[in-house]
Amino acid sequence: MTELMHAPLVLDVAGLVMTPAERQRLKNPLVGGLILFARNFESRAQLTELCAEIKAIRPDLLIAVDQEGGRVQRFKTDGFTHLPSMRSLGALWMEDALRATTAATATGFVLACELRACGVDFSFTPVLDLDYGESSVIGDRSFHRDPRVVTLLAKSLMHGLLLAGMASCGKHFPGHGFVKADSHVAVPVDKRSLKAVLAEDAKPFEWLGLSLSAVMPAHVIYPKVDSRPAGFSRRWLQEVLRERLGFGGAIFSDDLGMQGARVLEGRAIGYTEAALAALEAGCDLVLLCNQSNVDGGAAIDEVLAGLDAAQGRGDWQPRAESEARRAGLLPQSAPLTWDELMHDPAYHQALQSLP
Repeated sequence: MTELMHAPLVLDVAGLVMTPAERQRLKNPLVGGLILFARNFESRAQLTELCAEIKAIRPDLLIAVDQEGGRVQRFKTDGFTHLPSMRSLGALWMEDALRATTAATATGFVLACELRACGVDFSFTPVLDLDYGESSVIGDRSFHRDPRVVTLLAKSLMHGLLLAGMASCGKHFPGHGFVKADSHVAVPVDKRSLKAVLAEDAKPFEWLGLSLSAVMPAHVIYPKVDSRPAGFSRRWLQEVLRERLGFGGAIFSDDLGMQGARVLEGRAIGYTEAALAALEAGCDLVLLCNQSNVDGGAAIDEVLAGLDAAQGRGDWQPRAESEARRAGLLPQSAPLTWDELMHDPAYHQALQSLP
């Protein structure tokens, strides 16, 4: 059932090369992207070959990775630059604000150039969460406690991404930094009011609304706003993000494999129900990570079959605007090869500007 094209599922692959089953999954028209992890990387040559094979199967597929810098950087060896943590850029801001913005732009540029030279289209960055010093999962991934500093450094980093032809993704809307719990293994609850969250944590998302290509909501429940986590909440995604803040880019769910993604209004839910709930709430794309190496990828196949069946029943309707937003994240320019990059003056200037 694929009369109207909409490819909402972003999945993963298990290893350094694809299996026949994984190649077959990529041909499914409901698959819109693929997220890579450290386990998918052995060398630049291997990564480049993997990405080329993916694109040979589906040229329109979005190949993504979490390459933020600091402790969240999937590819770190065989020539990849060790990128600074966002907190270190925030610390530099306190010493020299203009040098910090230059360093942030350089970070984004180097990050995107190196990924694109190997065939990766997109990184889930920048983190826009505020650094309250409490969150175990955010920590030094955050630029700063002040939303103004976060906004200006993130905008500088996004400028670097853009110079290299890469889109951006602000995360985790409306803000994950205030809660201590890690949504990978728990369901964090933020008891502040909507007014309080909008006045602080959501400000970078508001101020960067025109610049951000995509947003990823938090698997956090804000009970004074909605009983559902933000990524499953029409109130957060439609009323606040789309209508109140005017955001027009793509919305990704966070990983539906996380513990915080599979509890809805007090009850445990399966992967397919989680995917459908996220799409119904307003997500354009849903991520299902780290499932390709569990039971032969049974969860991925379950979600693909479940989405197809839901479409057949009329329970889920593909959206042309969602597909347009997904397609808009694909790079529009040809990347430099790694050898070309090594001789590129702008790349070398950016390396010199890293903190």
